[in-house]
Amino acid sequence: MLMSQLAIVVALVGMGLGWRGVMTKYSGFYDLNTAWSMMFWGILFGGFYGSLGDKFLLSPYILQEQTSISNLIICLLLAVVTHLMLRREKVRKTGSQPTTGWAFGLAVGGMLGMMIIYRIIETNELTLTTVATITLVALISPRSHALVMCRHGYEMLLGKRWTAVFKTFFLLCLLITTLYSTMFQPLTWIFLIPPIILVEKQAHEWVYAAVPQQARRRLRRIWKDAAKTKPVEEE
Repeated sequence: MLMSQLAIVVALVGMGLGWRGVMTKYSGFYDLNTAWSMMFWGILFGGFYGSLGDKFLLSPYILQEQTSISNLIICLLLAVVTHLMLRREKVRKTGSQPTTGWAFGLAVGGMLGMMIIYRIIETNELTLTTVATITLVALISPRSHALVMCRHGYEMLLGKRWTAVFKTFFLLCLLITTLYSTMFQPLTWIFLIPPIILVEKQAHEWVYAAVPQQARRRLRRIWKDAAKTKPVEEE
């Protein structure tokens, strides 16, 4: 029970931090209600995703058993579910696929991270490496899934529907395998963190595409005023 509670709390903290940065920069200029409602669906589907991944991929890793092709099926199902969620009428009507995708991916990644953190606590002694791995999983899993599904929504705005599904499927397979590998090979983070940092710069463009056209001028004016007042405050 204590391990479960610790995993849940740490995962929720990671989800909360994943909302900061990209989404907070555009706060008030996108469909926030739809984004928050998508968090619920992300938690629901993310719970299934994390459980299936734990059963068919992570547990065989831990027990040193041969894994099956099930992880490909799981990731394909999640890619299709993501596409269907972003095709909902209220999402398409407001053009909020990128921000809705970010919220959905954040919750999905949080649930997957929760399962990974539970397994780390269960199978490892409390060391500095273990604490560092738990912290990185809590931060990286929600944010990386948010980036993948935000990009999916952006490509939907561009009319690249099947391309978006295929790319999301490929990235999810790569992501879940890499996250699981960090439990046994901490150096795997070297191959995961730099791409996420680089891609996050593009995420601002994806989220900006979800801002309604009539609101973009006001948003740019706010940024311009903030840039002018910042040097004055520093003086």
